[in-house]
Amino acid sequence: MSSPLGPRFWAGPLKYMRWSARERPAYFYSVVIGAAGPLMLVVVPPLRRRLGDEDAPMIPLTYPVPTGPRKQLTGYDDDTE
Repeated sequence: MSSPLGPRFWAGPLKYMRWSARERPAYFYSVVIGAAGPLMLVVVPPLRRRLGDEDAPMIPLTYPVPTGPRKQLTGYDDDTE
């Protein structure tokens, strides 16, 4: 039977991680998944580029206005004269 306090982290980190994975798995794996997020920010983008996946082109923020006169539309029954 383990002690109610469990092993101390700084006394033996690997022993503590084994104990917490066995005794408190929800907390342990939550910390593991949470620590993987910032690590992925550093690892995934260079790995994607090395595998050939490039970033998508930027979405245009403005509509290109054509130069010259505008074409007059006809044939849609919207000339009310």
